[in-house]
Amino acid sequence: MAKYIDARGKACPMPVILAKKEIDNAERDITITVDNEIAVENLKRLAADSGIEVKAEKNGNDFNVTFAGGAAEVKKEEPAVNACTPNGCGYAVFFGKDYVGEGEYELGSNLAKMMLYTYSQSDDVPTTLIFMNSGVKLPTSDNDDIITSIKVLTEKGTEVIVCGTCLNYYGLTEKLKVGTVSNMYEIVEKMKKAAKVITV
Repeated sequence: MAKYIDARGKACPMPVILAKKEIDNAERDITITVDNEIAVENLKRLAADSGIEVKAEKNGNDFNVTFAGGAAEVKKEEPAVNACTPNGCGYAVFFGKDYVGEGEYELGSNLAKMMLYTYSQSDDVPTTLIFMNSGVKLPTSDNDDIITSIKVLTEKGTEVIVCGTCLNYYGLTEKLKVGTVSNMYEIVEKMKKAAKVITV
């Protein structure tokens, strides 16, 4: 019997993550309902990357995306949190602000929330999350989704370090919900020890 997922109203990348979880659990026959064409295209790419056939049908304002792969092999992510190169081990993600990209702040803020969620759902989590400047507003946020994603990452082994000077500057020291208060020396050392640093 095909697995059914109702992903209407769920923002990117949640429909893809929900479908990928089923694929990783060896499910091959999946129907997922979404309410926008971007989600359809993202799901088609997931199917192609996983070697699974896919078709999409419009149903009123919604779309039914059906995966049918039989015994197709799935390309599994290789966990690389401890992967080392001559330049260092793992990777660090540096949040120097509490939003992603430039333009509308509300959009950028939502993108930051979804980025943290996406990292938290990955098998390849960062070795270190670093929050500086207005980025410290993320681990002090009143948004439960943001805090939950960061906590999930810590449970998966990600070290979360937060600039103490920045917390003091924004008056957020007492509001830190997850992570360790740190200093510039430690932050620089963590970045130097990472194989790569992704700056958001």
